[in-house]
Amino acid sequence: DVLLAELPAVVAEKSDAPRSSAIVFDVHGPVEFLRTIRVDIQGRGTLETAPALGPAATLTLDWETYVRLACGRVTPQGVADRVKAEGDPELAAAILRNFTVTP
Repeated sequence: DVLLAELPAVVAEKSDAPRSSAIVFDVHGPVEFLRTIRVDIQGRGTLETAPALGPAATLTLDWETYVRLACGRVTPQGVADRVKAEGDPELAAAILRNFTVTP
């Protein structure tokens, strides 16, 4: 839950996602979920369970890679073969660069 709770800040604040956009995280493996981060007109991000139609970016990855990225144990380059990014490549790269949520 902690790793999910930080996604809005990662997307909206750290990665500077466009206002009025949506980014989808599709995680599979032992823990599976599909979550959307919506960035409102004020630039605030919210976590939603509803999928987005026409997201600015979609990141598909396995649970282990998600946790390792979120905890700062690997770099995006180190797991590039385990992450599928669709949509805006610059936005996806910015999100992956800023994915670490642990101090």
